[in-house]
Amino acid sequence: MFSNINLKRSSYQLLVMLLVGAMILVGQRISIGTPITTALPGMLIMICAAMVAMMLKDLFPKSLFPAFGFATILGLLLSLPSSPTSDFFVKHVNNIDFMAITTPLLAFAGISVGNKIQELKAMSWKIVIISLVVFTTIFFACASIAHIVLKMQGVI
Repeated sequence: MFSNINLKRSSYQLLVMLLVGAMILVGQRISIGTPITTALPGMLIMICAAMVAMMLKDLFPKSLFPAFGFATILGLLLSLPSSPTSDFFVKHVNNIDFMAITTPLLAFAGISVGNKIQELKAMSWKIVIISLVVFTTIFFACASIAHIVLKMQGVI
């Protein structure tokens, strides 16, 4: 069962995650002043969760479920109030600023799109229409969910 895990690729993924984690910690220190030692445990927990998600993806190669989905479910399970890991997990991960994570993430997404520029050119004007429909749909879906949640909480 564990033969599907490629140790060479997993070690490369771990190295990349550690480097990105270091970038996030330094960026967070510069932007909001959180000491690296305060945020380090939360970053290591996030890296461990991401590595487990990547290995789960390797264990189930025929699954259409992406590694990001595994990471999301793992984070949900670790942070559920009924989970024995909840207090520890939430306490340490709360020290990581969301915006510090998005900066390198968006940079890597831009590099990824840049590597596929020829494929984007082949889609021509159709990609613009698809993007506008997707962005608009997501915006209204998020706004609707936020409205429902805020209404249920009595905020609005």
